[in-house]
Amino acid sequence: MYRRITGMAYTRREYMGGVPAVRISQFDMGDTKRDVEFPVILTLRVKNRVQVRHTAIEAGRIAANRVLSKLGSGTYHFKVRAYPHVVLRENKLATGAGADRVSSGMRRAFGKTVGTAARLECKQAMYTVYAVPEVATQVKDALWRASMKIPSPCYIDVEKGLELIH
Repeated sequence: MYRRITGMAYTRREYMGGVPAVRISQFDMGDTKRDVEFPVILTLRVKNRVQVRHTAIEAGRIAANRVLSKLGSGTYHFKVRAYPHVVLRENKLATGAGADRVSSGMRRAFGKTVGTAARLECKQAMYTVYAVPEVATQVKDALWRASMKIPSPCYIDVEKGLELIH
């Protein structure tokens, strides 16, 4: 319903009243204060131009972090790369008995804010995992699980350390 990008982005929060809070609780997980750079970088990217709701981004983060947290915090750094700026609106209509007397239909149908979304272009990054080579297969599995929560086909891009992955 909200995955298609239509119209202008509605982002100016200073003019809106009552925008729901972003559900993403953390943007960086794992070993965030490592001095030495991780040798392997894997990124989950979307194939199509899509709009992803903040709840879907959080669901993907939880799915991936559930696998990654079993590896130990010193072996990876997981980063959420998409931020939901666009505010979504919905014209809620009354249903049930007597709804025709209560509801005003499409009259003044600007809509109330129902959530936020991130607009992603083709091949834009959703999540990035920096890891050691020993856990690269588990990281691929974690990113695949996260891709199941995103409303677009995704692919895993090995940005660095392809020769280190077995």
